Amino acid sequence: MGRGKIEIKRIDNATSRQVTFSKRRSGLFKKARELSILCDAEVGLFVFSSTGRLYDFASTSMKSIIERYNETKEDPHQTMNASSEAKLWQQEAASLRQQLHNLQEYHRQLLGQQLSGLDVEDLQNLESRLEMSLKNIRLRKDNVMMDQIQELSRKGSLIHQENMELHKKVGLVHQENINLQKKVYKTKSNGHPTGSTIQHSFLTTDNEIGPNLELSLPENVEKE
Repeated sequence: MGRGKIEIKRIDNATSRQVTFSKRRSGLFKKARELSILCDAEVGLFVFSSTGRLYDFASTSMKSIIERYNETKEDPHQTMNASSEAKLWQQEAASLRQQLHNLQEYHRQLLGQQLSGLDVEDLQNLESRLEMSLKNIRLRKDNVMMDQIQELSRKGSLIHQENMELHKKVGLVHQENINLQKKVYKTKSNGHPTGSTIQHSFLTTDNEIGPNLELSLPENVEKE
């Protein structure tokens, strides 16, 4: 049984109208993209929703498509006058203002604000973008942490190497001190006697001096 033909008229139910708009809009953009790829055509498409939200598609650049459209619409033998140029810039300014408004609205939606006008599909797309952004942030965070860990490990290795070199230098200094002490002790044992030994050799008691010592008086003292 074939699918029934849909009557082309305004859908009264707001939810059904929003769902139909999302599906038809996606299909229209898909057809425009396929047309530009298959036929090498330059396609530009604007869609405004019932709430005033802008959806656009451009196979190359929307600005170049609009300029080409304006040039083709006018007489190709006439140059663009001041009024048409001003009108073009007004359109460009309006497009930029609309893009800025859309970006601000998208930013608020990322912050979890003004979500009441979004349908299920838009919420799912927003959720997917947030999950992708969160995944990229976590990946970047992991990379930064790994770089910091590697840098700290490298610094730790350098500090450990410096510590080992200082330990070797302390060991060499300690060994030199031991060698110097050995040389000093060797010199004392093989050289001249110390001061205490010399002093002891010259000291005797009264008993040792008495018997062996003979005193002689001068002649004049002896006669007296």
